[in-house]
Amino acid sequence: MEPFEEIYRELSPQVYRYLLALCRDRHLAEELTQETFFQAIQHIDTFRGDCRLFVWLCQIGKRQYLSWLRRQSCSDPLPESREAASPQDPESDLLDRESVMELHHRLHRLPEPYREVFSLRVFGELSFRQIAQLFEKSENWARVTYHRAKLKLQEGFL
Repeated sequence: MEPFEEIYRELSPQVYRYLLALCRDRHLAEELTQETFFQAIQHIDTFRGDCRLFVWLCQIGKRQYLSWLRRQSCSDPLPESREAASPQDPESDLLDRESVMELHHRLHRLPEPYREVFSLRVFGELSFRQIAQLFEKSENWARVTYHRAKLKLQEGFL
């Protein structure tokens, strides 16, 4: 078995769960996962090893998802699922989208390791034990770092 096939077999379910958490659409998450690994193969020479391979793949996946969102916003301002969720209250829908965007901006401004730990826990659905292993730290460190990241994100929202 080739090394990349092994990587795909091991990490694709985790990358898929991360993308599913972002887009909340199984078919889209599958498509984005495939595109993520395709891009990773094409650009493997750019992987510097500054972060875990899983994190690098999630970064590629997130860029793929954001590209997809930009393409969708040009052709269809609101996906059908969003329209069906609040057809009578566009003001509430706008506030929800603004809150999500603000949270997303705050997440990107978080310093490391808070951003990575929060993303792995929430989007990657990793346990504290798995996060601790990735960082070669204790499980308690992972819990405390996640809690602090959450507090930093909540500042200004309350």
